[in-house]
Amino acid sequence: MNIKLTGKGEQTVILAHGYGASQCVWDELCPLLEDKYRVVVFDWIFSADISQQNDHDLDALNYSSFNALSDDLISLVEENHLHGSVYVGHSMAGMLGCIASVKSPHLFSHLILLGATPSYLNDKNYKGGFDKEMVDKMLCDIEFNFKTWAPNFASMVVGPENPDAVEKYTKTLQRMKPEVALSVARTLFQSDNRHVLENVQIQCTIIHCKNDNVAPEFVAKYMEAKMKGRASIVTIDADVGHFPQLTAPQKLYQVLHKVLTSNTSLFQS
Repeated sequence: MNIKLTGKGEQTVILAHGYGASQCVWDELCPLLEDKYRVVVFDWIFSADISQQNDHDLDALNYSSFNALSDDLISLVEENHLHGSVYVGHSMAGMLGCIASVKSPHLFSHLILLGATPSYLNDKNYKGGFDKEMVDKMLCDIEFNFKTWAPNFASMVVGPENPDAVEKYTKTLQRMKPEVALSVARTLFQSDNRHVLENVQIQCTIIHCKNDNVAPEFVAKYMEAKMKGRASIVTIDADVGHFPQLTAPQKLYQVLHKVLTSNTSLFQS
């Protein structure tokens, strides 16, 4: 999983990227954290930095599964002796951290969920941000027009007012194998993991970004209310979109550092 460990300090912080990205999305945040924390980054198996290196059989792979990916995360933590770390999961990686913590409650000391959501689809009493018709069109575009869809999707989720960040995410997204991108997107946008929240026992901080087109404010409040353990919301009021690690790394660092230092007593391995 291309794991890299840098930095210094007693507390370990694991940074987990989301769909279409790779560990490079943390490039500007890592140097800010490394003076005070031990920082871990890695790539999920669907990342282009792994899938392009290996000729995976998608049918045998079964990595378009939240269950399988959470098992990968557990293995990464156990094999590298990272128990008690603070886990920062961006977007879909947030729920992967939640699922892993339910399977192995002592895996992490704290979950920081950045733009995370348990379900993207709207229903009668839930505003996930996407109608079924929107998701169906997105999946069709990925399947039949991936190279055009990728930059349009990147602009929507990152924010067109941040062209350099859009370009960086577009490059990682377009490097994905289209069949991998489609397979993971189907699972991502059609899954409903709301039932997981009531089983998450460890403390969680939910970071909500203003004008996030992927994880609306309703979702953050929903997650806070449903978590079994203690949960709180921190809002980044600046218009940073769904990728603050790309659009406003300094602002994100300030939020993360405040959360980490205000809960020092909880973060003992």
